Amino acid sequence: MTQVTDTDTKEVVVIKNTRSALVGLLRGRSLAGQFLVFQLVVVAVVLVAVAAVSVAQSTSEFRQVRGQRMIAVAENMAATPIVRDRYADPFAGSTLAPDVDRAVALSGATLAEIVGPDGTVRASSDPSRIGARVDLGPSRADEGRAWFGDADIDGKHSLVGQVPILSTNGDVLAIASVSEMYPSVWALLSGAGEGLLVYLGLGAALGLVASWLLSRRIKRHTRGLEIADIASLADHREALLHSIREGVIAVNTDGEITLLNDSAQDLLGVPGDAVGRRVDSVGIDAAVVSLILSGASGHDDGDNVIATRTRVLALSRRAATSQGRRIGTVTTMRDSTELAALQGQLSSHKSVTDTLRAQTHEFANQLHTISGLVQLGEYEAVRDLVGTLTRRRAEISDAVTQHISDPAVAALLIAKTSLAAESGVALHLDPASHLAALEPALATDVITLLGNLIDNAVDVSVGAPDACVTIGIDDRDGLTISVLDTGPGVPEHLREAIFARGVTSKSDVPGGRGIGLALVRLVTAQHGGTIEVSDGPGGGARFLVQLRKGTVDA
Repeated sequence: MTQVTDTDTKEVVVIKNTRSALVGLLRGRSLAGQFLVFQLVVVAVVLVAVAAVSVAQSTSEFRQVRGQRMIAVAENMAATPIVRDRYADPFAGSTLAPDVDRAVALSGATLAEIVGPDGTVRASSDPSRIGARVDLGPSRADEGRAWFGDADIDGKHSLVGQVPILSTNGDVLAIASVSEMYPSVWALLSGAGEGLLVYLGLGAALGLVASWLLSRRIKRHTRGLEIADIASLADHREALLHSIREGVIAVNTDGEITLLNDSAQDLLGVPGDAVGRRVDSVGIDAAVVSLILSGASGHDDGDNVIATRTRVLALSRRAATSQGRRIGTVTTMRDSTELAALQGQLSSHKSVTDTLRAQTHEFANQLHTISGLVQLGEYEAVRDLVGTLTRRRAEISDAVTQHISDPAVAALLIAKTSLAAESGVALHLDPASHLAALEPALATDVITLLGNLIDNAVDVSVGAPDACVTIGIDDRDGLTISVLDTGPGVPEHLREAIFARGVTSKSDVPGGRGIGLALVRLVTAQHGGTIEVSDGPGGGARFLVQLRKGTVDA
């Protein structure tokens, strides 16, 4: 069981009072003022430590030098013949007074005495002590050995030297004792030399100046803000950055992430401990990393649309500077997946509109021809023309519907056939194709895939000799969609980039394939599928989409 003494309690109270005093001193002061106070406290502690070491060294030196001196004086007094002859005289106090006074005068001691073996003072330079009893304590003089050490004399801490007065046969007859009070702390410091006081004063002055300069520097670098202001700014910064809907990621000039809010973590799929690591080492999509790191040149881009494997992101990168010095880049991002899906649907509606326009133009020409033949009375020619048109339309519909059972997909292929023909491109369905009726949600995604792939294939095939686009669909093991064009093909080094980046309302995307192909990969990834680009057997490009069987059956 721990026992608490009164001394311990007093020490705790002193510590608490010191802390309270220091807190009270700092409360209400500026940041620079608090640093000044702390520096002054440090300087004071150092000065006190130096003074304590100096006092300890002076005390040790005083004890060694003066202790030997006290023994020498005591030996001299013990060797005086009259002391040896009259130590036991009842009037020894007055008889030996001149000798003990002489010992005090010659040595500078505080007190000189002749003490009996039983501790009774027989003669003393202080007459009031004659007859008093002295506690010899750790002294070895009563054993016949010279000794010096510390003792309390009349409540005063003193250095005592004692020498025995021995008989001819070695018995202790009396003890010669000479003592000197320890000097005060100020006396010890003064005795250490005036140089020490000068050095202490100079150290205090330099400490004050250095503390003041440091406080001014801190105030300048914190722009006059106090601790509460800095903490408030930091709290507001964290709250704002982590509550905004847009993602924010900042990197320094070395490519290390310095800031990452919650939205950016969710959009990029990175952990919260990514701050402090290189942006290309935390699993961010390569296209996003390329955009972020490309800001090292100092050029700021506009909005960029990048399709990762799970999202379509709109990113904007800006240079970050501080006091005219570039410190990195800040990239903001927002989720444009829904917007891209709406754009895909709008593109599908536009495709249908274009198809209707093409068919309207085609029907208008045919009606004009029929009207002219009727006016000319060429009724046989009218009958033959109508029959030819009917058979051709039936052949197109039959070529699609006998392989494609889903009405929405079949309608898309029929419409795309007419639209491609208007651009001078033949659209063919592979005779080995097969597709059963699909769930409405899956049919919508398949239309998005097919529509974008066919539009891209027709665009790059326009103007090519024997321009042709071949479609292959197979649902016997999952769902496989193949689109083969007769265009210039896709260079191998761009086969990943065409799916990664698209810029809305722009036409400078590699291969002319913008957000459409990015949307194709996004829809494919949502169904757990893959998309590949390769060279066609006779030139051009071949896009192959494969969806897992489970997603098709669902």
